[in-house]
Amino acid sequence: MFMHNKRLQYTVRVERGDPVLATLMLEQFGGPQGELAAAMRYFTQALAEDDPGRKDMLYDIATEELSHLEIIGSIIAMLNKGAKGELAEGMDEMAEMRVLSGNSTSQTEAILYGNGPALVNSSGVPWTAAYIDTIGDPTADLRSNIAAESRAKLVYERLINVTDDPGIKDALIFLMTREVAHQKSFEKALYAISPNFPPGKLPGHPAFSDVYYDMSQGPGDQTGAWNSGDAWERVEDREAQAAVDGGDGTASVGLTAPQQAALEALALRTMSDPASDPRTGAELGAGPGAGRIGAGDEDVPGA
Repeated sequence: MFMHNKRLQYTVRVERGDPVLATLMLEQFGGPQGELAAAMRYFTQALAEDDPGRKDMLYDIATEELSHLEIIGSIIAMLNKGAKGELAEGMDEMAEMRVLSGNSTSQTEAILYGNGPALVNSSGVPWTAAYIDTIGDPTADLRSNIAAESRAKLVYERLINVTDDPGIKDALIFLMTREVAHQKSFEKALYAISPNFPPGKLPGHPAFSDVYYDMSQGPGDQTGAWNSGDAWERVEDREAQAAVDGGDGTASVGLTAPQQAALEALALRTMSDPASDPRTGAELGAGPGAGRIGAGDEDVPGA
């Protein structure tokens, strides 16, 4: 059960209206790294979680993310307050803003949503549940949560760098810092699970768990703890990188006799003749810039 407190978790002070900046702020309202995505990620994980400690943590953080959604939404609403009134009253300032901003999303925000916060990102793409990548394994999901908080922190850093409004900077620094705090909680929860790697129950195949295939070779090759040393069997030989199972490296399938006959008939019917060189539509319409198509053939227009 949710109960709303009318006081924001952090005070929002906006010095002046700025619809274009409001559009950029939408990234943390309805974007993939935004607060709604975070809240839904952790809330749905909490519903399915069986560990009481993790369940409690996920509910706490999910609820806090909703409060952050309210903060960023309030910033967007305040930045759009002046434009909202001008739009509603048909004032000339709105036409000037459209010309000066050059931002189609900002214009769409005005026309479709009346300058209110919309569940879209800064490019106008609608929010989608596809942003949520929960897989249902706590060690995998906690790692994904850590990465999500890291990405959100970086977006907040970038937003801080594009505004000189001290009140907005102050609120964004708070939101950015809370991403760091959540990373710490998720890290502690992850390492409270032992073992926590690899995810899932089944072990990896011992023949391949410690192998590093050096597939990209040439200038720029580097070695480090991630691809060499006692923890790794490094494979650089190109031949040894193929058919590593000991087979012949081909694909095969068992077919019934009718299936095999149908497949052979299909192959025969669609067979290409390598000796054929038919004149094509490209040749018949070839002109300057077509390359060697029809070159030397005086019967071909444009040759």
